[in-house]
Amino acid sequence: MSIQRLFDVIENRRQNPSEESYTSRLFAEGLPKIAQKVGEEGTEVVIAALAQDDERLIEEVADLTYHTLVLLAARGLTPAHVLAELERRRR
Repeated sequence: MSIQRLFDVIENRRQNPSEESYTSRLFAEGLPKIAQKVGEEGTEVVIAALAQDDERLIEEVADLTYHTLVLLAARGLTPAHVLAELERRRR
């Protein structure tokens, strides 16, 4: 799955909430909860990098990526905004 495809799914859940959707529940809980999850996942990435195997690290990076994309959507931003910033820094 591409980052854009995942973001499209996240954005769809934001625009069309479903009671069964974890993503929809995150949006309903609001920006503070989403930001908290990003912080928690970031910490879990550090722990996995230092003390766990590669599979666990990959799982935690996937969680961090997902929650970061939810955060972007909650703020009205997209992965394209991040890529544009990375491109700007490359110059």
